[in-house]
Amino acid sequence: MNILKTTDALATFCEAAAEHPYVTVDTEFLRERTYYSKLCLVQLAMPGKGDDNAVLVDPLADDISLEPLYRLFRDTSVVKVFHAARQDLEIFFVDEGVIPDPLFDTQVAAMVCGFGEQAGYETLVRKIAKEQLDKSSRFTDWSRRPLSEAQMHYALGDVTHLRDIYEFLAAKLEETGRAKWVAEELQILMNPATYVVEPDTAWKRVKTRNASPKFLAIVRELAKFREIHAQGRNIPRNRVFKDDALTELASTKPQSVQDLGRSRLLLREARKGEVAEGILEAVQAGLACPADQLPKVDKDRSKLQVNPALADLLRVLLKAKTEEFGVASKLIATASELDAIAAGKRDVPAMSGWRADVFGQDALRLCQGEIALTAKGQSIKTINLKD
Repeated sequence: MNILKTTDALATFCEAAAEHPYVTVDTEFLRERTYYSKLCLVQLAMPGKGDDNAVLVDPLADDISLEPLYRLFRDTSVVKVFHAARQDLEIFFVDEGVIPDPLFDTQVAAMVCGFGEQAGYETLVRKIAKEQLDKSSRFTDWSRRPLSEAQMHYALGDVTHLRDIYEFLAAKLEETGRAKWVAEELQILMNPATYVVEPDTAWKRVKTRNASPKFLAIVRELAKFREIHAQGRNIPRNRVFKDDALTELASTKPQSVQDLGRSRLLLREARKGEVAEGILEAVQAGLACPADQLPKVDKDRSKLQVNPALADLLRVLLKAKTEEFGVASKLIATASELDAIAAGKRDVPAMSGWRADVFGQDALRLCQGEIALTAKGQSIKTINLKD
Protein backbone atom coordinates (compact mmCIF):
# COMPACT_ATOMS: atom_id res chain seq x y z
CA MET A 1 0.00 0.00 0.00
CA ASN A 2 1.19 3.49 -0.86
CA ILE A 3 1.95 5.51 2.30
CA LEU A 4 3.09 9.10 1.72
CA LYS A 5 5.54 10.36 4.33
CA THR A 6 7.15 13.36 2.61
CA THR A 7 5.87 16.70 1.34
CA ASP A 8 7.22 15.98 -2.15
CA ALA A 9 5.35 12.68 -2.37
CA LEU A 10 2.13 14.32 -1.23
CA ALA A 11 2.60 17.17 -3.70
CA THR A 12 3.06 14.68 -6.57
CA PHE A 13 -0.18 12.92 -5.71
CA CYS A 14 -2.15 16.16 -5.23
CA GLU A 15 -0.92 17.52 -8.58
CA ALA A 16 -2.17 14.36 -10.27
CA ALA A 17 -5.46 14.53 -8.37
CA ALA A 18 -5.98 18.11 -9.58
CA GLU A 19 -6.34 16.72 -13.11
CA HIS A 20 -9.47 14.80 -12.11
CA PRO A 21 -13.04 16.04 -11.46
CA TYR A 22 -13.07 14.79 -7.87
CA VAL A 23 -11.01 13.27 -5.08
CA THR A 24 -12.37 11.26 -2.13
CA VAL A 25 -11.08 12.12 1.35
CA ASP A 26 -11.26 10.64 4.83
CA THR A 27 -9.29 10.92 8.06
CA GLU A 28 -8.45 8.88 11.11
CA PHE A 29 -7.93 10.78 14.34
CA LEU A 30 -7.95 10.58 18.12
CA ARG A 31 -9.90 12.86 20.42
CA GLU A 32 -10.59 10.96 23.62
CA ARG A 33 -7.86 12.75 25.58
CA THR A 34 -7.67 16.12 23.83
CA TYR A 35 -9.87 19.13 23.12
CA TYR A 36 -8.76 19.29 19.50
CA SER A 37 -8.62 16.21 17.31
CA LYS A 38 -5.17 14.71 16.75
CA LEU A 39 -4.90 13.95 13.04
CA CYS A 40 -3.28 10.54 12.58
CA LEU A 41 -3.97 9.61 8.96
CA VAL A 42 -5.43 11.09 5.77
CA GLN A 43 -6.82 8.84 3.04
CA LEU A 44 -7.16 10.07 -0.55
CA ALA A 45 -8.35 8.45 -3.78
CA MET A 46 -8.65 9.65 -7.35
CA PRO A 47 -11.28 8.21 -9.72
CA GLY A 48 -10.58 4.62 -10.68
CA LYS A 49 -10.87 1.08 -9.41
CA GLY A 50 -9.02 -0.81 -6.72
CA ASP A 51 -6.22 0.68 -4.65
CA ASP A 52 -3.97 1.91 -7.49
CA ASN A 53 -5.19 5.51 -7.36
CA ALA A 54 -5.51 5.64 -3.57
CA VAL A 55 -2.95 6.63 -0.94
CA LEU A 56 -2.51 6.97 2.79
CA VAL A 57 -0.90 10.17 4.05
CA ASP A 58 1.01 10.02 7.33
CA PRO A 59 0.70 13.48 8.97
CA LEU A 60 2.79 12.23 11.91
CA ALA A 61 5.87 11.69 9.72
CA ASP A 62 8.82 13.99 10.39
CA ASP A 63 9.30 15.21 6.82
CA ILE A 64 5.78 16.11 5.76
CA SER A 65 3.70 19.26 5.47
CA LEU A 66 0.04 19.10 4.48
CA GLU A 67 0.28 22.29 2.42
CA PRO A 68 -0.02 20.41 -0.94
CA LEU A 69 -3.26 18.90 0.33
CA TYR A 70 -4.55 22.31 1.38
CA ARG A 71 -3.74 23.66 -2.09
CA LEU A 72 -5.87 20.86 -3.53
CA PHE A 73 -8.65 21.72 -1.08
CA ARG A 74 -8.59 25.32 -2.39
CA ASP A 75 -8.69 24.18 -6.04
CA THR A 76 -12.29 24.87 -7.05
CA SER A 77 -12.03 22.70 -10.18
CA VAL A 78 -11.88 19.52 -8.06
CA VAL A 79 -14.82 18.31 -5.94
CA LYS A 80 -13.70 17.08 -2.51
CA VAL A 81 -15.87 14.11 -1.50
CA PHE A 82 -16.33 13.13 2.16
CA HIS A 83 -18.77 11.00 4.12
CA ALA A 84 -20.13 12.65 7.28
CA ALA A 85 -17.61 15.45 6.84
CA ARG A 86 -18.23 17.52 9.98
CA GLN A 87 -15.34 16.24 12.12
CA ASP A 88 -12.93 15.91 9.21
CA LEU A 89 -13.54 19.51 8.19
CA GLU A 90 -13.07 20.74 11.73
CA ILE A 91 -9.58 19.22 11.79
CA PHE A 92 -8.51 20.99 8.61
CA PHE A 93 -10.12 24.29 9.64
CA VAL A 94 -8.44 24.29 13.06
CA ASP A 95 -5.08 23.31 11.55
CA GLU A 96 -4.97 25.65 8.57
CA GLY A 97 -8.21 27.64 8.43
CA VAL A 98 -9.16 25.88 5.18
CA ILE A 99 -12.51 24.38 4.18
CA PRO A 100 -12.45 22.21 1.03
CA ASP A 101 -14.31 23.88 -1.85
CA PRO A 102 -16.33 22.59 -3.63
CA LEU A 103 -17.51 20.04 -1.12
CA PHE A 104 -19.71 16.95 -1.41
CA ASP A 105 -20.92 14.97 1.60
CA THR A 106 -22.29 11.54 0.70
CA GLN A 107 -24.18 11.23 3.98
CA VAL A 108 -26.19 14.38 3.23
CA ALA A 109 -26.70 13.30 -0.38
CA ALA A 110 -27.85 9.84 0.73
CA MET A 111 -30.49 11.39 3.02
CA VAL A 112 -31.76 13.45 0.09
CA CYS A 113 -31.78 10.37 -2.15
CA GLY A 114 -33.89 8.22 0.15
CA PHE A 115 -31.33 6.17 2.08
CA GLY A 116 -32.83 7.07 5.46
CA GLU A 117 -31.73 9.06 8.48
CA GLN A 118 -27.96 9.60 8.64
CA ALA A 119 -27.12 6.70 6.34
CA GLY A 120 -23.91 5.06 7.53
CA TYR A 121 -20.95 4.49 5.26
CA GLU A 122 -21.11 0.72 5.74
CA THR A 123 -24.76 0.74 4.62
CA LEU A 124 -23.96 2.73 1.48
CA VAL A 125 -21.01 0.47 0.63
CA ARG A 126 -23.30 -2.54 0.86
CA LYS A 127 -26.23 -1.03 -1.05
CA ILE A 128 -24.39 0.97 -3.70
CA ALA A 129 -20.89 -0.47 -4.09
CA LYS A 130 -22.16 -4.02 -3.40
CA GLU A 131 -19.21 -4.69 -1.11
CA GLN A 132 -18.71 -5.66 2.52
CA LEU A 133 -16.48 -3.70 4.87
CA ASP A 134 -14.13 -5.22 7.41
CA LYS A 135 -14.73 -2.96 10.42
CA SER A 136 -12.40 -4.82 12.80
CA SER A 137 -9.95 -1.90 12.83
CA ARG A 138 -12.57 0.76 13.57
CA PHE A 139 -11.54 1.20 17.20
CA THR A 140 -7.75 1.22 17.12
CA ASP A 141 -5.01 3.63 18.15
CA TRP A 142 -4.27 5.39 14.88
CA SER A 143 -1.34 7.28 16.39
CA ARG A 144 0.77 4.13 16.82
CA ARG A 145 3.36 3.27 14.22
CA PRO A 146 3.84 1.17 12.23
CA LEU A 147 0.27 0.71 11.04
CA SER A 148 -0.84 -2.89 10.59
CA GLU A 149 -1.94 -4.31 7.25
CA ALA A 150 -5.48 -4.58 8.65
CA GLN A 151 -5.49 -0.91 9.63
CA MET A 152 -4.24 0.21 6.23
CA HIS A 153 -6.73 -1.98 4.37
CA TYR A 154 -9.58 -0.64 6.52
CA ALA A 155 -8.46 2.98 6.03
CA LEU A 156 -8.18 2.70 2.25
CA GLY A 157 -11.66 1.20 2.06
CA ASP A 158 -13.04 4.45 3.42
CA VAL A 159 -12.05 6.27 0.21
CA THR A 160 -11.98 3.61 -2.50
CA HIS A 161 -15.63 2.57 -2.08
CA LEU A 162 -16.52 6.22 -1.61
CA ARG A 163 -15.82 6.77 -5.32
CA ASP A 164 -18.64 4.43 -6.36
CA ILE A 165 -20.98 5.96 -3.78
CA TYR A 166 -20.22 9.50 -4.94
CA GLU A 167 -20.69 8.72 -8.63
CA PHE A 168 -24.00 6.95 -7.95
CA LEU A 169 -25.39 9.72 -5.72
CA ALA A 170 -24.17 12.53 -7.97
CA ALA A 171 -25.93 10.91 -10.93
CA LYS A 172 -29.08 10.40 -8.85
CA LEU A 173 -29.12 14.05 -7.80
CA GLU A 174 -28.65 15.17 -11.39
CA GLU A 175 -31.46 12.89 -12.51
CA THR A 176 -33.89 14.14 -9.85
CA GLY A 177 -32.83 17.79 -9.98
CA ARG A 178 -31.95 17.75 -6.28
CA ALA A 179 -28.30 18.75 -6.49
CA LYS A 180 -29.23 22.24 -5.28
CA TRP A 181 -30.87 20.69 -2.18
CA VAL A 182 -27.56 19.14 -1.19
CA ALA A 183 -25.70 22.35 -2.01
CA GLU A 184 -28.05 24.23 0.30
CA GLU A 185 -27.45 21.74 3.11
CA LEU A 186 -23.69 21.95 2.70
CA GLN A 187 -23.66 25.69 3.38
CA ILE A 188 -23.61 24.87 7.10
CA LEU A 189 -20.50 22.72 6.65
CA MET A 190 -18.90 25.41 4.49
CA ASN A 191 -19.44 28.11 7.11
CA PRO A 192 -16.33 28.72 9.26
CA ALA A 193 -18.56 29.62 12.22
CA THR A 194 -19.57 25.94 12.38
CA TYR A 195 -16.10 25.07 13.65
CA VAL A 196 -15.50 27.93 16.07
CA VAL A 197 -16.48 27.50 19.71
CA GLU A 198 -16.62 30.90 21.40
CA PRO A 199 -16.18 30.67 25.18
CA ASP A 200 -18.76 33.46 25.66
CA THR A 201 -21.49 31.36 24.03
CA ALA A 202 -20.44 27.92 25.34
CA TRP A 203 -23.19 28.08 28.01
CA LYS A 204 -25.87 27.71 25.35
CA ARG A 205 -24.91 24.05 24.91
CA VAL A 206 -25.47 23.30 28.61
CA LYS A 207 -28.89 21.75 29.20
CA THR A 208 -30.66 23.02 32.30
CA ARG A 209 -34.27 23.32 33.41
CA ASN A 210 -33.61 26.48 35.40
CA ALA A 211 -34.28 29.50 33.19
CA SER A 212 -33.53 32.12 35.85
CA PRO A 213 -31.30 34.81 34.30
CA LYS A 214 -29.23 35.03 37.50
CA PHE A 215 -28.69 31.26 37.50
CA LEU A 216 -27.82 31.33 33.80
CA ALA A 217 -25.31 34.12 34.41
CA ILE A 218 -23.32 31.77 36.64
CA VAL A 219 -23.72 28.95 34.11
CA ARG A 220 -22.37 31.30 31.45
CA GLU A 221 -19.29 32.22 33.45
CA LEU A 222 -18.56 28.63 34.46
CA ALA A 223 -18.93 27.40 30.87
CA LYS A 224 -16.71 30.24 29.65
CA PHE A 225 -13.96 29.39 32.15
CA ARG A 226 -14.19 25.67 31.31
CA GLU A 227 -13.92 26.32 27.57
CA ILE A 228 -10.91 28.63 27.91
CA HIS A 229 -9.17 26.22 30.29
CA ALA A 230 -9.85 23.19 28.06
CA GLN A 231 -8.76 24.97 24.87
CA GLY A 232 -5.60 26.34 26.44
CA ARG A 233 -4.48 22.95 27.72
CA ASN A 234 -5.93 20.92 24.84
CA ILE A 235 -7.94 18.64 27.11
CA PRO A 236 -11.60 17.55 26.79
CA ARG A 237 -13.95 19.99 28.51
CA ASN A 238 -15.38 17.12 30.56
CA ARG A 239 -11.94 16.60 32.04
CA VAL A 240 -12.27 20.04 33.64
CA PHE A 241 -15.78 19.37 34.94
CA LYS A 242 -18.90 17.84 33.43
CA ASP A 243 -22.21 19.55 32.69
CA ASP A 244 -23.95 18.06 35.71
CA ALA A 245 -21.22 19.41 37.97
CA LEU A 246 -21.48 22.78 36.25
CA THR A 247 -25.20 23.09 36.92
CA GLU A 248 -24.67 21.90 40.49
CA LEU A 249 -22.07 24.65 41.03
CA ALA A 250 -24.44 27.24 39.54
CA SER A 251 -27.05 26.14 42.06
CA THR A 252 -24.84 25.90 45.17
CA LYS A 253 -22.76 29.02 44.37
CA PRO A 254 -19.59 27.93 46.23
CA GLN A 255 -17.64 30.72 47.88
CA SER A 256 -14.53 28.84 49.02
CA VAL A 257 -12.41 25.77 48.44
CA GLN A 258 -14.16 24.24 51.42
CA ASP A 259 -17.50 24.71 49.66
CA LEU A 260 -16.10 22.95 46.57
CA GLY A 261 -15.19 20.02 48.78
CA ARG A 262 -18.88 19.48 49.52
CA SER A 263 -19.80 19.06 45.85
CA ARG A 264 -21.23 15.66 44.94
CA LEU A 265 -20.38 15.83 41.25
CA LEU A 266 -17.15 17.80 40.94
CA LEU A 267 -14.05 15.80 40.05
CA ARG A 268 -11.48 15.61 42.82
CA GLU A 269 -8.85 17.29 40.62
CA ALA A 270 -11.18 20.27 40.12
CA ARG A 271 -11.40 21.01 43.86
CA LYS A 272 -7.91 22.48 44.03
CA GLY A 273 -5.41 24.53 42.08
CA GLU A 274 -6.19 26.51 38.93
CA VAL A 275 -9.53 24.86 38.26
CA ALA A 276 -10.82 25.54 41.77
CA GLU A 277 -9.69 29.17 41.53
CA GLY A 278 -11.32 29.50 38.12
CA ILE A 279 -14.60 28.05 39.39
CA LEU A 280 -14.76 30.42 42.35
CA GLU A 281 -13.93 33.44 40.18
CA ALA A 282 -16.57 32.38 37.62
CA VAL A 283 -19.23 32.06 40.32
CA GLN A 284 -18.37 35.51 41.65
CA ALA A 285 -18.48 37.00 38.15
CA GLY A 286 -21.90 35.45 37.58
CA LEU A 287 -23.23 36.77 40.89
CA ALA A 288 -21.89 40.24 40.14
CA CYS A 289 -23.35 40.39 36.62
CA PRO A 290 -25.32 43.65 36.10
CA ALA A 291 -29.01 43.25 35.41
CA ASP A 292 -28.71 44.63 31.89
CA GLN A 293 -26.05 42.01 31.01
CA LEU A 294 -27.87 38.92 32.28
CA PRO A 295 -28.42 36.17 29.68
CA LYS A 296 -31.55 36.71 27.66
CA VAL A 297 -34.00 33.81 27.73
CA ASP A 298 -36.05 33.23 24.59
CA LYS A 299 -39.40 33.31 26.35
CA ASP A 300 -41.30 33.01 23.11
CA ARG A 301 -39.65 29.68 22.40
CA SER A 302 -39.96 28.36 25.94
CA LYS A 303 -43.65 29.24 26.19
CA LEU A 304 -44.94 28.22 22.78
CA GLN A 305 -48.69 27.72 22.71
CA VAL A 306 -48.65 24.56 20.65
CA ASN A 307 -51.89 23.33 19.12
CA PRO A 308 -51.44 19.57 19.74
CA ALA A 309 -54.01 18.50 17.15
CA LEU A 310 -52.36 20.65 14.50
CA ALA A 311 -48.93 19.35 15.51
CA ASP A 312 -50.18 15.80 15.00
CA LEU A 313 -51.54 16.69 11.56
CA LEU A 314 -48.19 18.23 10.63
CA ARG A 315 -46.47 14.99 11.60
CA VAL A 316 -48.81 13.05 9.33
CA LEU A 317 -48.12 15.53 6.52
CA LEU A 318 -44.38 15.18 7.07
CA LYS A 319 -44.62 11.39 6.87
CA ALA A 320 -46.58 11.70 3.64
CA LYS A 321 -43.98 14.05 2.15
CA THR A 322 -41.14 11.79 3.28
CA GLU A 323 -42.69 8.88 1.43
CA GLU A 324 -43.58 10.97 -1.63
CA PHE A 325 -40.12 12.49 -2.10
CA GLY A 326 -38.00 9.73 -0.57
CA VAL A 327 -36.16 12.14 1.71
CA ALA A 328 -35.23 11.48 5.34
CA SER A 329 -37.89 13.12 7.51
CA LYS A 330 -35.36 14.62 9.95
CA LEU A 331 -33.73 16.43 7.05
CA ILE A 332 -37.05 18.07 6.13
CA ALA A 333 -38.25 19.08 9.61
CA THR A 334 -37.50 18.24 13.23
CA ALA A 335 -40.12 17.56 15.90
CA SER A 336 -39.40 20.93 17.54
CA GLU A 337 -39.91 22.69 14.22
CA LEU A 338 -43.29 21.01 13.78
CA ASP A 339 -44.32 22.19 17.25
CA ALA A 340 -43.13 25.70 16.45
CA ILE A 341 -45.16 25.75 13.23
CA ALA A 342 -48.22 24.48 15.13
CA ALA A 343 -47.71 27.36 17.59
CA GLY A 344 -47.74 29.94 14.79
CA LYS A 345 -44.00 30.31 14.20
CA ARG A 346 -42.83 30.65 10.63
CA ASP A 347 -39.11 31.44 11.05
CA VAL A 348 -37.99 27.80 11.03
CA PRO A 349 -35.79 26.02 8.46
CA ALA A 350 -38.67 23.80 7.32
CA MET A 351 -40.41 26.87 5.92
CA SER A 352 -37.59 28.05 3.65
CA GLY A 353 -35.42 26.90 0.77
CA TRP A 354 -36.01 23.49 -0.78
CA ARG A 355 -37.85 22.39 2.37
CA ALA A 356 -40.55 24.95 1.66
CA ASP A 357 -41.12 23.41 -1.77
CA VAL A 358 -41.27 19.89 -0.38
CA PHE A 359 -43.10 20.49 2.89
CA GLY A 360 -43.30 24.06 4.15
CA GLN A 361 -45.80 25.46 1.67
CA ASP A 362 -48.29 22.65 2.27
CA ALA A 363 -47.66 22.89 6.02
CA LEU A 364 -48.67 26.55 5.87
CA ARG A 365 -51.75 25.73 3.82
CA LEU A 366 -52.69 23.03 6.34
CA CYS A 367 -52.37 25.54 9.19
CA GLN A 368 -54.57 27.99 7.30
CA GLY A 369 -57.26 25.38 6.60
CA GLU A 370 -56.67 25.43 2.85
CA ILE A 371 -55.91 21.71 2.55
CA ALA A 372 -56.94 18.55 4.37
CA LEU A 373 -55.39 15.12 4.70
CA THR A 374 -57.02 11.88 3.66
CA ALA A 375 -56.00 8.23 3.56
CA LYS A 376 -55.98 6.53 0.19
CA GLY A 377 -54.94 2.91 0.46
CA GLN A 378 -51.57 2.86 2.19
CA SER A 379 -50.86 6.50 1.36
CA ILE A 380 -51.77 9.89 2.80
CA LYS A 381 -53.00 12.44 0.27
CA THR A 382 -53.78 16.15 0.49
CA ILE A 383 -57.13 17.60 -0.59
CA ASN A 384 -57.42 21.19 -1.72
CA LEU A 385 -60.32 22.78 0.21
CA LYS A 386 -60.34 25.99 -1.80
CA ASP A 387 -61.53 24.39 -5.03
